[in-house]
Amino acid sequence: MLAFSISPLGLNLAPRASVRMAAGGEQILLARFGVPAPELSVDRRGALGLGAAACAALGTSMPAFAADDPMFTLPPLPYAYDALEPHIDAATMKFHHDFHHQAYITNLNKAMAGKPKADLVSLMPGAKAAKLNNAGGGHYNHCMFWSTLGPKAGGEPSGALGDAMAKAFGSYDDFKAQFSAAAAGVFGSGWAWLAVAKDGSVKIVTTPNQDNPLMDGATEAGLIPILGIDVWEHAYYLKYQNRRPEYIAAFYNVVNWAKVGEYYATAAAGKPIAF
Repeated sequence: MLAFSISPLGLNLAPRASVRMAAGGEQILLARFGVPAPELSVDRRGALGLGAAACAALGTSMPAFAADDPMFTLPPLPYAYDALEPHIDAATMKFHHDFHHQAYITNLNKAMAGKPKADLVSLMPGAKAAKLNNAGGGHYNHCMFWSTLGPKAGGEPSGALGDAMAKAFGSYDDFKAQFSAAAAGVFGSGWAWLAVAKDGSVKIVTTPNQDNPLMDGATEAGLIPILGIDVWEHAYYLKYQNRRPEYIAAFYNVVNWAKVGEYYATAAAGKPIAF
């Protein structure tokens, strides 16, 4: 079993988000993904320390510049780790955010070392050619994922987004059936997306790994993602094991349609969502 110590990292503990792993959860995550999952959580000030631990477990290295001048940093969750219970469990949220998302950021900072500063969204169109689709896409995709989820959410979309979805899919139940089928059908790891075309219509598309519709050749040209579901196993394995359809069904209970509606307005105006 991998030993992991928190105190040498000098982490600043955040009582609000402190979470205890479900019984056996740490062992399951370690065995499945090989990434440390400590019982105590940290706030944003501890993110670089967590990134170093995550990178060590993933067999990568923390760039020397990262502690002093990281181009990209881990955004804090806009809610507590347990806020999406019982649909997405607190242990998975902590593991997914603090380790997986941080590891993408660390690798992106390493890849961008010595290069001019850039906005994350500006890297997406050329991400594949620059070999940034895994690290850069991982950062972008997770920023969208966290921001479009929330407690006391769910329900149905309304306003301009609701109208566009009704035109494209029929009823909301029809949308869920099509989106669920697309997400369940992703082979291996990847994402299913609700994306906006140049004419303001909405479509469901999927991408492998950490690709997204903003990347060259990922899907039809011109699509702007406004909602994505992460169907990598680390997003649901601890609670749902291999039952991906159950995780997808639970996802609708925590979608923040008000935020997705804001993203729709931006995308319908031809602007990708910036993080």
